[in-house]
Amino acid sequence: MNTNQNRPLSRAALSRRRALQLFGATGSAAFLAACAGPGSGGGDGGTSEENGGAFEGEVDGSISFAHWRAEDQAILAELIEEFIAEHEGVSISQDISPSNDYQSNALQQIRTGNIGDLFVAFRGAQFEDMVDAGLYTDLSGTGVPDLYNASLIDSGARDGVQYGLPYQLVFNQPITNLDLLEQAGITEPPGDWEGWLAMCEAIMSLDKVPMAWSGGEIGNAGHLFNAMVMNNAPSDDMCVKIETGEYKVTDDWFLHTLSQYEELRPYFQANSTGTAVEPVQQMFAQGDAALLMTGSFHMAAVRELGAEFPFGMAAPVTVSAEERKYEGVHNATFVLGVNSASDNQATALEFLRFLSESGPASTYANGTSQHLTVSDVDYDNEDLDATTDWLDKETMLAARFQFNDLDIRNAAEQACIDVVGGTSVDEAAEQAQEIIDQRINR
Repeated sequence: MNTNQNRPLSRAALSRRRALQLFGATGSAAFLAACAGPGSGGGDGGTSEENGGAFEGEVDGSISFAHWRAEDQAILAELIEEFIAEHEGVSISQDISPSNDYQSNALQQIRTGNIGDLFVAFRGAQFEDMVDAGLYTDLSGTGVPDLYNASLIDSGARDGVQYGLPYQLVFNQPITNLDLLEQAGITEPPGDWEGWLAMCEAIMSLDKVPMAWSGGEIGNAGHLFNAMVMNNAPSDDMCVKIETGEYKVTDDWFLHTLSQYEELRPYFQANSTGTAVEPVQQMFAQGDAALLMTGSFHMAAVRELGAEFPFGMAAPVTVSAEERKYEGVHNATFVLGVNSASDNQATALEFLRFLSESGPASTYANGTSQHLTVSDVDYDNEDLDATTDWLDKETMLAARFQFNDLDIRNAAEQACIDVVGGTSVDEAAEQAQEIIDQRINR
């Protein structure tokens, strides 16, 4: 991502632009704010011209920023402090919701205009729903999208309109304790399914849990789903086709995937299907488990819990090395946008602009151990540096976010959880397909 293409404007140039366009300047502080604060009222989405200068106005007053990244609170608080020091009269409030709650409730909360002058969405179903609801204000003509790597922000666009900007480039695949893997004789991520199972056996011989998995929390349990289907599915749009009915979870390829979940059952911690994400993060941080089955977005949280060992990443390859198409999974998500119902869009936009500049973006990236889609980010975080090789690997855009119907997605992923919990492959698939059929035919 250290490209000079679309290099951000200097602060001086931005100041001149702001004065000309009557845009104010908000700061990097905003990124921490979540869902609390006096929002606004009135307004709808549309192009910049249709909005009649919706972004014009003084940069002043209070805004709220709705998001789900509680683990980023400390670094974002620093950025908020910096922003407020530079822009007197502006305040930013936050109300950070757990990711599952945000997935379920954010649309209704934000559309009132009472919260989320600047807000985010998950790539896929939530973003599409928020666009349909008119929550996003078109960013065309603001210049902010030009600060991003154009090839990485498609998930924030529809029909050629850039409604939102996916901020984070994450890897939805297990992070690894390299010290434990070395003790188990593993120096490279296994390149096939037999190698993955052999790795798990080697870790068990150390009296360690191979895979810490939050199977009791479907939002985080589902990250494993991405890797399990990436090489098994007949096409890369497998989840789209499950949703349309062209593919079924009772098809052979999905039954095979479920049978592989069954093979993994002995290698998860006890009661894995009843465990939330915080306990498995703790287990991993303490060195009791070799792999945390979520993604790169949890590296910073694990460091906060005291982990001192070096990190790597490894995704299960469910086929032979010859059949392998993908080595892992990536996602461009955390889709930032300005609320059409906000009465302080000028401040919200400049808040977004500030976050999109190279300096604040680099601070956020290194402070939270996350790669970003912003152009010209400087990575000096050792965990990011240790995992930058994944930027050049063949990784698939996370399949689970192809689902636009969350009930269908949950049904497919719950089948995987049920199999690990002891339900037979056929029964779990049939139960899931029944729910999917009901949603398709409703």
